[in-house]
Amino acid sequence: MTNTSPLPPQPPQNNGAQLASSNPPHPDLPKPTPQHVNVAIETVLDELERAIYGKRDVLKLILCGLVADGHILLEDVPGVAKTMIARSVASVSSLDFTRVQFTPDLVPADITGSTVMDLATRQTHFEPGPIFGNLLLGDEINRAPPKTQAALLEAMAERQVTADGVTRPLPKPFLVIATQNPIESEGTYPLPEAQLDRFLFKTTIGYPSNADETLMLQSRAERKQDHVELKPILSIDDVIALQQAAEQVDVHPDLLAYMVAIVEATRVSPRTELGSSPRGSLALLRASRAWAVMSGRTFVTPDDVKAIAVPALAHRLIMNPDEWLRGTTATEVMQTILQSIPQPETISQPAT
Repeated sequence: MTNTSPLPPQPPQNNGAQLASSNPPHPDLPKPTPQHVNVAIETVLDELERAIYGKRDVLKLILCGLVADGHILLEDVPGVAKTMIARSVASVSSLDFTRVQFTPDLVPADITGSTVMDLATRQTHFEPGPIFGNLLLGDEINRAPPKTQAALLEAMAERQVTADGVTRPLPKPFLVIATQNPIESEGTYPLPEAQLDRFLFKTTIGYPSNADETLMLQSRAERKQDHVELKPILSIDDVIALQQAAEQVDVHPDLLAYMVAIVEATRVSPRTELGSSPRGSLALLRASRAWAVMSGRTFVTPDDVKAIAVPALAHRLIMNPDEWLRGTTATEVMQTILQSIPQPETISQPAT
């Protein structure tokens, strides 16, 4: 098959669930440059916009989560394409897509899998659950009981599943996109703050503009079917190469101090009862590196940090009761903090 990927040819990866350990390096094969990564991301975004209209910024943030190897929580009203976005990202990235519809009667084994008996051979074997895919959509995660939520979130953090005393690594890459509906609370189990902290990003999608919604209707009328067939742009090996490229991005020491100052400000703010943990600092680092390489650079700038700070940190804050009663949101607090923290002098090259 002809290679149509925007990236240089990549080595085959052992990305099966049973062989998800680290892969040996292939020093003789070309590594993607930031320019390669930028072209690849823009090509993927163009393809995604054939199905998702007017949401390029949200799509780029989700791709940033994929490149940063982090999980994403989408919180929005029904019907704004949360499920379609997850499915479309999997399609253009050649990822094995699985979906779990969270319900109150869901048990952990429904996600992780369990040992079953083959009645024909009388032998037992492990039947993997949907978590053994590359991209898992956890639809309405707040409708499952806490025990089931914990099973998913533990797998997200550890990248492995333990069932019947056997630990099995999850495939690489592994991304969870979870959704929850903010307008219905009956029969739901809100995610505790400690579990929200497991997500790299939390964001919303929002309604499209009138022009974009009109374009969506026009496209649907012309193709005469609901389904949009998206072309795979990246291979699984390409996705892993993108993640590795992000790890090579340089970060100036002044920017590391800037990230810490932002996180520290969330802890000492009089408007918060609890600020971000050091996991939030690590999220800023991972996400800003991914954003930089997606923008075609080998180094992080202050604008990279500011671009991802709100979705990376706002969900980690707990507002104090007075601010909560006033209707102040964590997003507003983060925006105020970003305006108040002096950013380093313009950094146009990596630290030497």
